[in-house]
Amino acid sequence: MRLFNWNVNGIRACVNKGFYNFVDSYNPDILSLEEIKASADDFSFDLPDYQIYINPAEKKGYSGTAMLSKIKPLDVRYKIGHPVADTEGRVITADFSTFYLVTCYVPNSQRELARLPLRMEFDEYMRGYLNELKEDKGVLFTGDLNVAHKEIDLKNPKTNTMNAGFTKEEREDFSKLLDSGFIDTFRYFYPDKKEIYSWWSYMFKAREKNTGWRIDYFVASENMKDRLVDAAIHTEVFGSDHCPVSVEIRD
Repeated sequence: MRLFNWNVNGIRACVNKGFYNFVDSYNPDILSLEEIKASADDFSFDLPDYQIYINPAEKKGYSGTAMLSKIKPLDVRYKIGHPVADTEGRVITADFSTFYLVTCYVPNSQRELARLPLRMEFDEYMRGYLNELKEDKGVLFTGDLNVAHKEIDLKNPKTNTMNAGFTKEEREDFSKLLDSGFIDTFRYFYPDKKEIYSWWSYMFKAREKNTGWRIDYFVASENMKDRLVDAAIHTEVFGSDHCPVSVEIRD
């Protein structure tokens, strides 16, 4: 089973930049999306093979997540009891019988770290939520998690230590999640692979120069380890300032 995740930075814009070609070429069993910036009313996917679940933000044209699946889940939840997650459409939880898939668009700490306290509170809440789920069965946690965990995960670590996505606090929060019984699947398979990123600024020809950050993940609970086959970052796919990431698991 191949699962993909992509922050599309506006699904309508991404459709005009080859979204359907991507789906046709890679044929994901499950595809999670972040930052769709659309509601169920003003966008419909032309993908008859997929069950489609959309969690838009209350604010139009902002945030929002979606999940497209060839396998019908037993249950899908859009609320987790956290005000930011629930009003900004940031989390979808799907129960696929033998594992949970949690799609998440983690809040950005923003310029001058204006939202860092909220971000840290969100991280703590999500860590508790994910750990509660894994007591029942395996968990795959995916999305734009808005953190580059290690220096290897961004092009210019020295000049970004005080910037959103690479602060000490955000990186430590991600470490806490892993230490609580989770695996960064890409680093599990490729611990030393350098200069492979999932997001590039639209400014200064960043993607052309590969001046990027790895901030999009598939994180697996330890009780999913034996089912992991491979993980990948699809830098060859365009259509957003992010590229898709994927994980393959045994059924």
